[in-house]
Amino acid sequence: MLVVATAGHVDHGKSTLVRALTGMEPDRWAEEHRRGMTIDLGFAWTALPSGRTVAFVDVPGHERFVSNMLAGVGPVPAAVMVVAADAGWMPQSAEHLAALDALGVGYGLLVVTRADLADPAEALAEARAELAATPLRDVEAVTVSAVTGAGLPQLRAALDRLADRMPAPAPDGAVRFWIDRCFTVRGSGTVVTGTLGAGRLRVGDELELAGSDEPVRIRGLHRLGVGCGEAVPVARVAVNLRGVARERIGRGDALLTPGRFRVTDVVDVRLTGVPVAELPLTLTLHIGSAAVPVRVRPLGADTARLRLGRALPLLVGDRAVLRDPGRRYVAGGVTVLDVVPPPLTRRGAAAARAAVLATLDGRPDAAGELRRRGLARVTDLVTAGVPVTVDPVAGDWLADPHHWQRLGDRLTRAVTEYARTNPLAPGAPVEHLRRQLDLPDRALVEALVRPPLRLAAGRVVAPGTASLPEPVARAVALVSEDFAAHPFRAPAADRLAAVGLGTREIGAAVRAGALLRLTGNVVLLPGAPQQAVRVLTGLPQPFTLSAARQALDTTRRVAVPLLELLDQRGLTRRLPDDARVVVD
Repeated sequence: MLVVATAGHVDHGKSTLVRALTGMEPDRWAEEHRRGMTIDLGFAWTALPSGRTVAFVDVPGHERFVSNMLAGVGPVPAAVMVVAADAGWMPQSAEHLAALDALGVGYGLLVVTRADLADPAEALAEARAELAATPLRDVEAVTVSAVTGAGLPQLRAALDRLADRMPAPAPDGAVRFWIDRCFTVRGSGTVVTGTLGAGRLRVGDELELAGSDEPVRIRGLHRLGVGCGEAVPVARVAVNLRGVARERIGRGDALLTPGRFRVTDVVDVRLTGVPVAELPLTLTLHIGSAAVPVRVRPLGADTARLRLGRALPLLVGDRAVLRDPGRRYVAGGVTVLDVVPPPLTRRGAAAARAAVLATLDGRPDAAGELRRRGLARVTDLVTAGVPVTVDPVAGDWLADPHHWQRLGDRLTRAVTEYARTNPLAPGAPVEHLRRQLDLPDRALVEALVRPPLRLAAGRVVAPGTASLPEPVARAVALVSEDFAAHPFRAPAADRLAAVGLGTREIGAAVRAGALLRLTGNVVLLPGAPQQAVRVLTGLPQPFTLSAARQALDTTRRVAVPLLELLDQRGLTRRLPDDARVVVD
């Protein structure tokens, strides 16, 4: 299906032309018929000579209803610019063209109407001159008379040729269905209409209503008045919704593929038209079928930050229109550069941001986003409209390769410095390193660990961390002398303190394998378990705790945890009567 919007000055025959082509009445309201003027959006369709269908979104031309015009043009990929032969180029012709230019509409036709009332040559030449500086400069032109029918066959053929030139839609893309009309049908409930530009709609599908956490389900679909089970782009579609009241939805809302969009109320943009410095503080942003007030914060010569009065599902590369409703003119075009912009809280942040935005062109680019951000979540890029083709470095985190390499180097330095200033620690805690590197997730620290660094028990260990500092090694040597005569008599706390073995020093010695901790500050030499087994093997089997204590020449304070350790290691086995045997 070819979907086109009309555009042009009021009373230049847009609705008359649509009526002549389709045989349908695009003006839906009694007030429109009474006044003889289109006020709101109208819809009509017909078959072309090729057999394909063309659907028209007929828009009002009066300056008071430009907001309605923009709601119709916003989601539509092509336009028919209508100029009357007997009137020529007029103010709303210019404003409608400015809106199409701002939206980047480059497909369409130029139609000079009322050719029965005046020679169309002058109006055609004038319109061609006006279109010359816009993306519509090379469109095909047709002159017609809706009254006599002259030129209508040629216009139908031109519409067919326009359809051939249109880019292929993306039926497998995400759905962002801008709603331009909402009403209730008795027995069916809420129905919304719009232009489906990408993605598929199927009966039974679940969608998101932008800005709402509640899902809505498609109860039924109509394509140009005919029920269908599926709609593919590009098409005019009516969607019967289940799970949403008529009062909660309206023009400017959007139905979305779940999880593929994020709503945002702050965006960084590039502007065309009126210089940024001359823009009013408050304007209206028109995108899709939505119109929301925005506050403009200039950043660079042609870039600004927009704070929206209502969050919208925007993507990098979106085109929109800024309009001053008070002065009733198009202030400029908008290209969305960033839908998740950083805060501007530090001195000089705005100027630095302007320098970054000056390098952007609004084309989604994952590599460029990662170069600027260093790190980004897959979901954040996808919901910003940026395709992702690289694998995450950790979880759903993506990293710029050069930034990732620099982070790895910084991690090595941070772990080495931690080991230098904390010689008794078993390594640098992951959380400490996360803060040092200013990373948003512990998983990123863990993913950065590469040999010779190693990850152990929530810490990153540097090479040589297990070796003991000289003072601790000397203290261990002193207590080792105590074990020479009595290998199973653990030094008392005051002896340990006297040689310089406090809690941290003991922990370091245990981790280094220089001491064996039985419990608390009860320590022996690392070979004590094997030596104890050799002593206990000489006892009559089974043996009691008391017999073991006497054979080992130690106290109950040492014997109990030592025997429990032997049990755990499978060197001894405890019997039901609490006696033990040495396991062969």
